[in-house]
Amino acid sequence: MEPLFELSRFGNEVALIEGDRHVTYTELHGLSSQIAQLCVGRSIVFVLCSNCVSSIAGYVGFVNRGVVPLLLDNAIDSDLLSHLVDAYCPGYLWLPQERSSAFEGAKIIYELDGYVMLRMEDSDSPRIYDGLGLLMSTSGSTGSPKLVRQSYTNLRANTESIVEYLGITGSDRAITSLPMNYVYGLSVINTHLWAGATLVLTDLACYGKAFWELVRSEGVTSFAGVPFMYEMLEKLRFTKKMELPSLRTMTQAGGKLAPDLQDRFAHYAANHGISFVVMYGASEATARMGYLPAEHAIDKRGSMGVAIPGGRFELVDEDGVVIDGSDVAGELVYYGNNVALGYALCANDLAKGDEWHGRLVTGDVAKRDSDGYYYVVGRLKRFVKIVGRRTNLDEMERLLIRRFGTLDIACGGRDDLLAVFIVDGSLADEVIEYVYETTEINRRMIAVRVVDEIPKNPSGKTLYGELNALL
Repeated sequence: MEPLFELSRFGNEVALIEGDRHVTYTELHGLSSQIAQLCVGRSIVFVLCSNCVSSIAGYVGFVNRGVVPLLLDNAIDSDLLSHLVDAYCPGYLWLPQERSSAFEGAKIIYELDGYVMLRMEDSDSPRIYDGLGLLMSTSGSTGSPKLVRQSYTNLRANTESIVEYLGITGSDRAITSLPMNYVYGLSVINTHLWAGATLVLTDLACYGKAFWELVRSEGVTSFAGVPFMYEMLEKLRFTKKMELPSLRTMTQAGGKLAPDLQDRFAHYAANHGISFVVMYGASEATARMGYLPAEHAIDKRGSMGVAIPGGRFELVDEDGVVIDGSDVAGELVYYGNNVALGYALCANDLAKGDEWHGRLVTGDVAKRDSDGYYYVVGRLKRFVKIVGRRTNLDEMERLLIRRFGTLDIACGGRDDLLAVFIVDGSLADEVIEYVYETTEINRRMIAVRVVDEIPKNPSGKTLYGELNALL
């Protein structure tokens, strides 16, 4: 198997910076090989991730050697972790030493800078499909047994494509603003190590002063963020007062950024010589499916762009017929070599081959303009029927956020009930009147619920299931 990361060809160039420590590509090659060679055969290894040298070196070594890692949040609950161990029977765990005590039947066979390798003595190794390269959780830190099965071909295709359209070179320095167990955060790691660039490692939050001091001191050239992070930066008046001479690229993925916020950051970037690139993706596509070229960040505001190099989009109607015209909504379907193999729910599923064959039905509803740029307008399942008429909850949410000037609003509900969740209870009556006047939905079919906060997952996406449970 050809290794994904050809570390040795970059020699003494700096791969990783963690505090005062600089790790060259030659050193990373040695560390990663040393860790991975402890695993016998085509094993499954759980990696409890943090943005540190040990965590990244383990991941790189496993992928290069044919060991299949499952990347998990280091903060995952112990009971949920045990549930995953029972479901997937890993032969090894690579994790911080303080978490090793939960596995009394396991043996520590290696230690490195606070991380340890545990060998699971009683584990029966599952049969593993030859092309399987990586397992990613579909649910962040919740411990769901539903995993995405990504192949070596998927990883290589998506990494090459992202490097191409972002123009990543060895002169770039990216900061780990996202967790590596999140597909967007991992794509930053993959692409920069592929290109011989440098990663500045940190778990600091991007809305803290120390994070941006690190960006300046280390000459960071690129920043990646999800919508929630950009929302927080806007509250901190980032676009009004932040001067970052080394920054060349800002990317956004992980959900739809409000159009006015996208416009604000696009103008900030244009005024500071920065490329602002909005992107679209999913774990099921290894990372990325679409991107909006920086030169169109302003004039195509609200668009998620075009398909990545090597990929293709199409829109289909409710009968599965391809939509050829522009400005017609349909379900977004993606084709490309980065489409994952399929899902896994237990260890037996790891033997499965390619079930999706390069075609991913996204579940997103989108439109394509006359220039070929795509706009996501909602989720296929994010609809309710009010008196038989379909109401797009995502569109309703955007209208309310624009009208009331707050991001602390979310829409849910069920058929014949539109639920609006707000943090500011004083807006309740105004919200009902606005929805009625805008949509003519009967007031009796509009419910406003006041909550302490709008719940979000680690990547900043609203947890609508938790909100709807309040109904």
